[in-house]
Amino acid sequence: MQNEHEFLQTYRLDDYERPSVTADVAAFMIRRTAEESYRKEPESRLSLLLIRRGGHPFKDCWALPGGFLQKGETIESCALREIREETNVTPAAIKLIGMFTEPERDPRGWIISAAFASIITEGTVQGGDDAAEAQWFDVRFEQDEAGLYHLTLTHGDTTLDAVLEEQSTRHGAAGFAIRESGSLAFDHAAIIAAALSALRREAGKFEAIFDFLPETFTLTQLQRVQETILNISVLPANFRRKAAEYVEETEEYTSGAGHRPAKLFRKKA
Repeated sequence: MQNEHEFLQTYRLDDYERPSVTADVAAFMIRRTAEESYRKEPESRLSLLLIRRGGHPFKDCWALPGGFLQKGETIESCALREIREETNVTPAAIKLIGMFTEPERDPRGWIISAAFASIITEGTVQGGDDAAEAQWFDVRFEQDEAGLYHLTLTHGDTTLDAVLEEQSTRHGAAGFAIRESGSLAFDHAAIIAAALSALRREAGKFEAIFDFLPETFTLTQLQRVQETILNISVLPANFRRKAAEYVEETEEYTSGAGHRPAKLFRKKA
């Protein structure tokens, strides 16, 4: 009877077909418009980083940044490498949202994707060597009366419209089937929808939203982040009551001409 060493000596991994593996990253940032008046809060928009593909398949289509797993690296380090190459920054947070394994998802062959959601803080993006065709698209994600989800991504004159149907969920994670891809490459519309669903779920529980902000922030800034992600408006008094459990005061205040100083907070340890 073989022992383990003998078994491994004769084991042939090449006897089994193996998929290629990629990491795809839905990198989100909340961008604020320039203030038209010092009395008015700037508008906040949830944005997603997309890359225009330079080669086949899906040449000239927009896609999530990502790439193939290289020998000797983990899938997490692959995702971080790819997003660093596209933005030249290390994300504030990165989280696996799911595995996308449909056999026909990539026309090049059997390729499965580990999909991640990543958060990048505004003001840190410098642009990497591979980012000439990278652009930030403003995001809208809404459900219609028929229950279908409409994903709208806008950059300047370019608008991508995808339509998706929510599939049964397991362990609180939503899956989506693509009705219309909106000219997004591969199954990236479904990955984006899953990432947005996960981000909204966490934002509602006061998770993830702190990663969009600097270490210290005002409660108004925190509220704008949550409202922007969830696409809702909340009364300030109600928000402050809920936020009290998750934040603590500092001894610092904002400063700036035309603005009344506001107390700065930080996330509770």
